[in-house]
This record gives sequence, structure tokens and C-alpha cells, in this order.
Amino acid sequence: MAETQQERMRELVDLLNEYGHAYYTLDQPKVTDAEYDRLYDELVRLETETGVTLPDSPTHRVGGVIIDSFAEHKHLARLWSLDKAQNADELREWEKRVRKLIDEFNKKNPEDPLPEPTFVLEQKFDGLTINLTYRDGVLVQAATRGRGVVGESVLAQVKTIRSVPLSIGFKGLIEVQGEVIMPLSVLETYNKQAIETGAELLKNARNAASGAIRQKNVEVTAKRHLDAYFYSVGYYEGVEFTTHEQITAFLRAHQIKASAYSKTFTGMDDLVAEIERFDNEEHGSLDYLIDGMVIKLNDIRTREVLGYTDKFPRWAVAFKFEAEEYSTILEDVVWDVGRTGKITPTALLEAVDIGGVTVQRATLNNWGDIQRKGVEVGCRVAIRRSNDVIPEVLYKLDDDSLTTQPIEKPTHCPSCGTELTEKGAHLFCQNVTGCETQVVERISHFASRGGMDIETFSIKTAQQLFKELQVSDPADLYDRLTMEQLLSLPRFGEKKAQNLIAALEKSKTRDLAAFLHALGIPNTGARMTRDLAETFGSLDAVMNATFEELVAIPGFGEIVAESIVTFFATERVQQSIRRMRDAGVDPTFEAPQVAEAAEESPFYGKTVVLTGTLQTMGRNDAKAKLESFGAKVTGSVSKKTDFVIAGEEAGSKLEKAQSLGVTVLTEEQFIEMTK
Repeated sequence: MAETQQERMRELVDLLNEYGHAYYTLDQPKVTDAEYDRLYDELVRLETETGVTLPDSPTHRVGGVIIDSFAEHKHLARLWSLDKAQNADELREWEKRVRKLIDEFNKKNPEDPLPEPTFVLEQKFDGLTINLTYRDGVLVQAATRGRGVVGESVLAQVKTIRSVPLSIGFKGLIEVQGEVIMPLSVLETYNKQAIETGAELLKNARNAASGAIRQKNVEVTAKRHLDAYFYSVGYYEGVEFTTHEQITAFLRAHQIKASAYSKTFTGMDDLVAEIERFDNEEHGSLDYLIDGMVIKLNDIRTREVLGYTDKFPRWAVAFKFEAEEYSTILEDVVWDVGRTGKITPTALLEAVDIGGVTVQRATLNNWGDIQRKGVEVGCRVAIRRSNDVIPEVLYKLDDDSLTTQPIEKPTHCPSCGTELTEKGAHLFCQNVTGCETQVVERISHFASRGGMDIETFSIKTAQQLFKELQVSDPADLYDRLTMEQLLSLPRFGEKKAQNLIAALEKSKTRDLAAFLHALGIPNTGARMTRDLAETFGSLDAVMNATFEELVAIPGFGEIVAESIVTFFATERVQQSIRRMRDAGVDPTFEAPQVAEAAEESPFYGKTVVLTGTLQTMGRNDAKAKLESFGAKVTGSVSKKTDFVIAGEEAGSKLEKAQSLGVTVLTEEQFIEMTK
């Protein structure tokens, strides 16, 4: 029986790996998600029953492992850096050196000359260099580049990348070099969810990929949905290559993901023209970061003859696109207090011009980030600015001419002086009701348009009420403020006081979703509080929701569920809500009105995502119409999504829907179906 089970396991592993390669590498699904899940579940059951897990089983990809440290690994062949060409002239100079070396060799070896050089042009991925080792067809090691000779073993982390095959048909020994990346669409989705949950944002795709691979908790790596591209074979036994084109063909034949872009040229003029064309026409539409192009000699024997300098191969060069990173001096660090009490550092920089914008501030994320990057006051740092987002300090640059001093870890809150507590990489002020900055930020958020929408209320109002009337809790707005108190305040005339009292009275009937968002529950945002309202229907039901009930809501992970349970279990929060309700605050939920004939609609009971710009009707009108037909409108695309309605300039949600096989409708099709 066991033998039969293991034969079936071998069959399932082969099938699932074939289907995974078609889905994640070729973007050509062979089976439905339901069929894949059924086979996967059968494999898990058999592995549990037999106690055996085959080395290339896809169940290795789920993570669930926590490692103590990263072991060193010596590569079978050195991983080299590339010399750089910053412009076309430098690229032509490199070509001249290559041709000169070839000519010199051929003059000395006329009986066995090297061929005329041909050049392969490929993309230069901007991620984390990785080196895979396959022995007897099985992935036995994965390591970072490190110092080129010795790197760090990250096999468990790399196994979570679904485009990396755990086994290949080649039974020799081989090292395959490539780059781990985070697709930009994945980064966008992750950060949208982070904004909604209040989690920390990933600032760029390169650091996100590097950070994910260096996670000791492999389950975290798996959740980052990384990808990888491979472009070279550094060491091999049992196979021979005469050209780079053969190497690329070998990778593809063994389901090792190589870039679809690879072109061969005999002359530098055509190659330079292609780089310019690619940068202008295709670069901006890629779903991953590249920072240039790589030019390599195609002929392997020529590579061996030309050899290496102390640092670089003579037979390859990197053409760098215009720099996206800039350097400047970190002059100081200031610490800001948020509404949750989190203390966040901001770097003050020597002014630097980036794309016509003068930059003088950059984020440093948290105390742990400062330690990890090793930055100091007075040091030179690399920064990156993306669109209009505040730049981020990426890393410290070596500059022995500068005098630096360590950044001091704050011990007390910069706002109220309370001693700080440390939780993981973050510092917190626990003075919830007495820290002015915390209170002002929290009450301003409570009164904001997305919260209770208290008209005429501003951050200056929150500051004045805290200083003059000791308003430190949202409930104080409803059961303590009187006209007499307001009129006693500077710059508070009768009209202004009347308007604020009226706005507070009006806000008492805000809907449940807005009230929950106003409370500022950690790790939740507007979409999640709306989901809470729709799932439970009342404030009492939300407050009494169990961890199991919360984690079952689509998009709610364990961290979010735990945050909600902990928040409503806090005595201060319970007392504040009781006081607000006693003062007449009555947040209620009204389910969308479902049309009488809703059950006949193709959208009845379906999950729908809206994306892009709808020209005929707005997104809100489309959402209301869908809900009237009994549909659930969500913000993210998943396997459970039934329809995606795509307007103009639809982006990553449309791409994800297409990759998952979700039905996509144009606005015109949607309107026709709702007539």
C-alpha cells in the first residue's frame, strides 16, 4: 500500500510542478485553481499519512520554518560584479578593448582563431543576486552573492518562490545565477493592503525582495510573493556550452525562468540604438525594476580567453540607465510621534536636487532600520525618491573624509517626556491620554472626513481643546464640551462655537463603518472597517467578535484579527465607547437595498472588483448598483473574485484578474448586463 501511495505522490508532485511552471513562469494556466487545490490537498494528505515528503514537493514552498541564522556557503564558481558603462561612448570603448584582445589572440593563434564577436543584450535586473545549486536534478542549495566567493544559504526562503523549480531534468551538477525580484504589481498590492491595515509600507521593490529573502521566519518570505529570473550558469558538470544562447536555451528547457528579452548583435551601433529604443518604449511598462542592460560576448571560448581583471569579467559590461539613487549628507535625525504612540525617525539631509525637486528630508522607518543600515549623523547616504513620496534613506556610503557620530536612541517621548517602550523594531510612548501629539493626532483622525466627518474641526481645534479644556478622548467631545466652555476660549466666537456643537450633533448618526474607522483600530483601514460593518452589522457584534470569526473574513490575517480583539478588550476603549453612546452617538449599519429582481441578475451573490476609470458612471454609482443586485464589491482581486469591471487605465488589478482567469467586463458590458 505504501508503495502505491508513494507512486501516487510522485505522480502528484510531477503534475503540480508542471502546472506551477505553466502558471507562474509561462503565464499559461493548464488547470483551474480548484483542480490544482484538489490535487495539492491530496498530496498533503498522502504526505501526512506516509510521513514522506519528496524533495521537489510543492509543499516545501509554504514556509512555516524559522531559522536561527544564515549559514555561510562557498560557491562552486565565483560570482563576478560587472564593469559599468555610463554612456554610449564608454560602451564603444569597451567594445574596442574586446576587439583588440581578440585580434591579439588571433595573431598569436592563427591556426585556431576566435570568431568575430557577437554581443548578447539582456536586461539588468534590480533585485537580489541569488545562486542556485542543482545536484542529480534536485535543488540542494540557494545562496546570496555575498563577497562573490562566499555567500549566505537562503535555501528555505528561495523554495517559497513558485517560479523556482525544486527539481530539473538535468542530472549533473550545476550552479545557476539570477536575481530575486518583487514584481511592481505585487509591491503595489502589498502597500495598498498595508495602508488599509496600518502596517509598515515597503518602500521599493529591490529592498522588499532583499528583505524578504533575509527573513528568518520563512512564512513571512512566502507571503511576499517573490519572483526570480536567471541569466547565467557559473559552474557545470555533465554538460557543455559553446554560446550564451545555448545557456539560455538550457535554462528554459529545464523550466528555469529566463527573461523573454535577449537579443544578439554583431555591431555596436545597432546595439546602442536598441538600448535607446528599449529605454524609451519598453522600460517604463515593465512589472519589475531594471537599472540598465547587460552586454555579454556570446561565444564561451572567447570569454575564457579574455578572462577577468581583479574585479570584473572582460567579456561583459553593464550599461547603466540614468541613476535613480542619489547621495547626500545625513545632517540630523528628528523623532515624530504618531496617533498610536509610535515614534518614527526622519532624516534631515543636506539639500539635494532630484528631478528638479529640492529634497531635505527622508524616512528612516524605525529604530531597527537605523541599526540595520548603520547610518550615522554626518555620514553620506544613498537616497531614492519615487514620484511624490518622501524619499527613503537606502544605505550608508563609505566616505572616510567625513566625521560622524552615532544616532542616539531616544529614551523619552519627544512630545511629553514619558519613558519609551520598545516593541520589536519600534519605539512607543504609552502616555495615551496625556501626550499632546498623540491625543491631537488621534482626535483629528476621529473627526476627519473619513471618520466622523465633524465639520469645522481642524488639527488646530484639537490642539486648543487639549491645552485649554483637557480634551484627551473622543468621548470628551460629546459629553463634556458646552457652549459656555467654547465661548471662553480665545478666537472662539459664538458662531464658531455654535457650528462646532451642531457638527458634533450631526456626527452622532454617522454609519458604523465610519465610526469604526474613526476609532483608529491598529492595523485596519477604511476598507477593513467597512468589511467589519458589513460582516457583523452592529457595533456590539463587532466588539464581541472572536479571533476565529475575524480571521475568517477575506483579507483579514492573524495580525489584523488579533489587533481588533485586543483593541476592543481595552478598558479605556470600552469606557470611551460607552460614554459616546450615552451621549447619543448611535453608529448603525444599513445593508444595501437589494432590488426585487436581484436574484435574476448575473451579479447576485457574486464578488466583484471595480478598477480603472468608469466614464459613463462613477465608481460609487457602479458600486451602489452592484450592491442593489446583491453583489459584494471588494477592493482586491483573488481566486474568489467572480467579476472584474475594468474602466480606462486599469492597472495591476486587471493584470491579476487575467492571470487568475477571472471574468473581466468592460464598462459597456457591465451596463448592458444591468439593464
